[in-house]
Amino acid sequence: MNQGKRIYFACPMFSAMEKEYSLKLEALLCKYGYEVFVPFRDGYEAAVLENKTEEEMVAMIFEKDLTEIKKADIVFFLLDGRAPDEGGCVELGMAYMLGKRCYGYKTDTRTVEMSLDLNPMITGCMIKIFRDFDGDKNMANLEDYLSNNAL
Repeated sequence: MNQGKRIYFACPMFSAMEKEYSLKLEALLCKYGYEVFVPFRDGYEAAVLENKTEEEMVAMIFEKDLTEIKKADIVFFLLDGRAPDEGGCVELGMAYMLGKRCYGYKTDTRTVEMSLDLNPMITGCMIKIFRDFDGDKNMANLEDYLSNNAL
């Protein structure tokens, strides 16, 4: 693994569509040499944990994700949804305070009618947000960026 190439991918993970799109983005990042931690694939997902109390699930998920954020060089946050995922916002805040490079990615149009597309406390953490409401075009924009720049 190249130094500076480890990504923690903060992403919504509550539907098959969210997971499928996240894995497409992860594949693109891997294509450019990044090692990507995807929480629902590489960590724990509360919905599929069996025989655990709520306290055990919280501890397992929180500690695993915090450990992976600390190991990462970059946090890449998929911002789609009515509002950015609450867990992803916490992960972003942790990463920012740990000095990680933070990037956003957004295709969702649900917040366009507001004067600010995203909360300034979220955008203020980001080096760059890849933003296009056409998902395929936004993925092409990300690929074009990666072919000429490192995250």
